[in-house]
Amino acid sequence: MATVTDSLLKTYAESDALGLAGLVRRKEVSPAELVEAAATLIDRLNPSLNAVIHRLYDMGRAAAATIDRDAPLAGVPFLLKELASSWTGAPNTNASVYFKDFVATFDTEAVRRMKAAGLNLVGKSNAPENGWSISTEPKLYGATRNPWKADITAGGSSGGTAAAVAARMVPIGEASDGAGSIRIPASCCGVVGLKPSRGRVTLAPFGDFWYGGAYFLCCSRTVRDTAAYLDALAGALPGDPYTPPTPGESWLSLSAKAPKKLRIGYTVTPPNGTPVGTEPKAAVLAAAKALEALGHEVEEHDMALDANAAWKTYTDMTCVQTAAMFAASEQFVGRPVTKNDVEPVTWAIIERGRATGGIAHIADVEQIRQLSRAIAGDLAPYDLFVTPTLTQLPRPVGYYDMSETDLDRYNAKWTDSVFAFPFNISGQPAISLPLHWTADGIPVGVQMVGRYGDEATVLAASVQLEQQMPWKDRRPPVSA
Repeated sequence: MATVTDSLLKTYAESDALGLAGLVRRKEVSPAELVEAAATLIDRLNPSLNAVIHRLYDMGRAAAATIDRDAPLAGVPFLLKELASSWTGAPNTNASVYFKDFVATFDTEAVRRMKAAGLNLVGKSNAPENGWSISTEPKLYGATRNPWKADITAGGSSGGTAAAVAARMVPIGEASDGAGSIRIPASCCGVVGLKPSRGRVTLAPFGDFWYGGAYFLCCSRTVRDTAAYLDALAGALPGDPYTPPTPGESWLSLSAKAPKKLRIGYTVTPPNGTPVGTEPKAAVLAAAKALEALGHEVEEHDMALDANAAWKTYTDMTCVQTAAMFAASEQFVGRPVTKNDVEPVTWAIIERGRATGGIAHIADVEQIRQLSRAIAGDLAPYDLFVTPTLTQLPRPVGYYDMSETDLDRYNAKWTDSVFAFPFNISGQPAISLPLHWTADGIPVGVQMVGRYGDEATVLAASVQLEQQMPWKDRRPPVSA
């Protein structure tokens, strides 16, 4: 077992993923040393955060000897989210009692690409049951705490990853997003979270999730790490249902190029009529001012969307998809799911899905397709569109309660994320950047949305803001 020195821990905590991979490439540190550094910091910090729910150090130690030092993310310690993605030998429970004994027996295609990029799994990050919350508080594993303030949510559903990255347990970790679940925890925890374009990362061997509404990528502390991770994972397979255009250069290189003068729209008016908090509004206005100072053309534009109606349609569609997923899982679990196997709101989702007829479901899907066109069309004049990631500051732990039995009452609290889910529908890339902090040290994310397939502009403008409004030296109270 490699020795862990204070010097190694300091270097580890101060480096992003590309920085660590560079050290491995130059043989200044070994992958085995990085595993031990990650293990030391997880053991030290996780009792306060509950961000890592499966510690897989022995898997990481075994893999360290096989890492290709020339891989782009060689030897970088990594967390896989406890939802959907399958890494052979790792637990795969979806944070649900129904799946609590599952261990992955195969690699999904994205995981195969993670391994090829040199990422080394050291654990799995906490998530709400089946991802159905914008907080991370599953009954199976308990709540993840926000490293900036223990009594507020770390966000969800990728809250475990975002908290671990913010605390510097790992520099990067997997995240996924069905209605804001990459961007929301990124905002709550003060890290970078990009939801890519629809189809950018293949879901193989699975066919589709939520008719293109679910996306997989990461949370990181730097824009360049997110770009490098996108390079590692991006690419459709023959027969994939969605195939966005692909640039001729890497996203890492494109992100480093200052963009031409952009036309940028922004809004601080939620498209469902709910109020926006003082701090999220201030964050967007400051970002708009910074973008204008960088030479871009910036103007206010409020979204032409009935967000309440869109949310109902999207929810009804996902209920059917969730019920179908549990029905398909019976062959693996060996019995049907029961009310006692899942949290109350999950059961309400399953029941609504089962009660929705085929004709009604197809009508919902058709409506979502039309909404996709309408959202993208409304924003077509803009190279980028800037909004709050969340309309309010992170809520107290317990605010989004999956013990709720009334699905409509539960969903009403999701109005905080009204700027997030429309872009799951439209398929556009959207990033949350940690551009603002409150006086008492709570991070506030700002969302930038690009045209479909144009992650390059999103990333390049993000790098500009990263330089103009830097966040890299900010550390939460609970961190390495």
